[in-house]
Amino acid sequence: MQKNESAKSAKEIVMGFIEALERKDFKAVRSYISDNISVLAPGPVELTTFNQSEPFTTYLEHANLPRLEIKKEFADSNDVCLLYEMNYREPPVTTFVCGWFHVNDDGKISSLRFVLDPRTLFQPKK
Repeated sequence: MQKNESAKSAKEIVMGFIEALERKDFKAVRSYISDNISVLAPGPVELTTFNQSEPFTTYLEHANLPRLEIKKEFADSNDVCLLYEMNYREPPVTTFVCGWFHVNDDGKISSLRFVLDPRTLFQPKK
């Protein structure tokens, strides 16, 4: 990212994205991501992937994601890593997630990679 005083840092951009997501302000969410965003996340059967902003934004609108409880933030130039917990109500489980965000020089998130063990989300209820 270009280093001038008016430019937001990669961390500020990622946190703005997270705040908009938690407010369910999907117009603002969309403003933080690149048109050709690359998203990769584990799923119950196969990887969840997106290569364009509109399908990803639509997914987020309908995913009903729980709030993120951020445990740690790391930033290195254009890369930001968030370690957080997602506390689901149904089924009632907590999943620990690592999200790696890359912000382009234009100030848009261009890549997201998520690492988690999704098995707790799909275990039979006891």
